Amino acid sequence: MSEAPLYHDVDDAPADGHAFWLNAADGVRIRVGLWRHDGARGTVFLLPGRTEYVEKYGRAAQELRERGYAMLTVDWRGQGLADRPLDDKMSGHVGDFAEYQLDMDAMLVFTRAQRLPEPYYMIAHSMGGCIGLRSLMRGLPFKAAAFTAPMWGILIAAWMRPLAFALSTASRWLNFDNRYAPGTGAKTYVLEAPFTGNSLTTDAEMWDYMRQQALAHPDLTLGGPSLGWLKAALTECHALTQLPSPEVPALVALGVQERIVDVGPIHARMTVWPRGTLDIYQGCEHEVLMERASARKNFFDSATKLFSKNR
Repeated sequence: MSEAPLYHDVDDAPADGHAFWLNAADGVRIRVGLWRHDGARGTVFLLPGRTEYVEKYGRAAQELRERGYAMLTVDWRGQGLADRPLDDKMSGHVGDFAEYQLDMDAMLVFTRAQRLPEPYYMIAHSMGGCIGLRSLMRGLPFKAAAFTAPMWGILIAAWMRPLAFALSTASRWLNFDNRYAPGTGAKTYVLEAPFTGNSLTTDAEMWDYMRQQALAHPDLTLGGPSLGWLKAALTECHALTQLPSPEVPALVALGVQERIVDVGPIHARMTVWPRGTLDIYQGCEHEVLMERASARKNFFDSATKLFSKNR
């Protein structure tokens, strides 16, 4: 472990945050961001989505501090300042979602070495929700979990789904799984899409927050997923549907205007999660944590209320 860069000029976070390099068990270097809190009621692992990075959740660190929690977040392998496996650094690639569990394990080792306050809790967004659910099923020691738009399925038209699976599978066998998935490329979404009609947020100020981070530090940004990532993601999402929900208390926040993840598996799982609650956020897109202030406040209030009940 050693100190890593943290771009304070764009994170809008408490000034005492620090970043560190960690090595996963397979030698891949990832970056974590840590905001301690004296007398914290616990530590929240904030698990980002695909393309995201530590600085994006600086404001979340402030929200959690105000509610009494320390926060640890991560640049997953292949994004942010973590090691990227392909020569094309803008391609989001992973061979198997099991690799992300090595990142989770490294975070947990770090947390214990740093003696961060227990209990441990989880907030997980999009792809982070897929990784987080697998972590709960593995029995990692989280007392409660809060998800936003978890990627428990990928939104693909029904007629295209068999084609997507076949193409991504063939790409591995024929050694072109490093190519971009159809319809994607090297460009960063928040720098290419206009605010009007975007699929992430309805809040112009939060949209600008994300854009300014990408403009100031392009090394944080990522483009579309590779065919290899698509194959791995489809495989993992399907595998998770075959497993029962864990006993860990959980809530899911889902924007009514969600257009990125498949909402079907979310509704299906939350109807049978023994201690689970599904909250629908009116007028919100994919990123509830990047939505208007009232939506963000409601989520952090709900999540920390759940955490406080499960100590």
